[in-house]
Amino acid sequence: MPLHIELIGSLAAVITTLCWVPQIIKIVRHRETASISLVMNVSLVLGVFLWFIYGMMIGSWPVIAANGVTLLLILTILGLKLRYG
Repeated sequence: MPLHIELIGSLAAVITTLCWVPQIIKIVRHRETASISLVMNVSLVLGVFLWFIYGMMIGSWPVIAANGVTLLLILTILGLKLRYG
């Protein structure tokens, strides 16, 4: 794959992965998760996990890295939802 295409994928991966960090910070600060949907987050975990597996199958590092980190962040949100929700 050409480098410029990998760079675009990597930039997209960084942006969409890091967007979960402010949500985690807000939950930790306020210890409140009533507005967070448990069903949506469980569904998102499943979808991101499948994207991670897909990335491994096609050997795409941007897909693997982004979805691996995103999976950890969303699992953190899910854990906080179960703890505080």
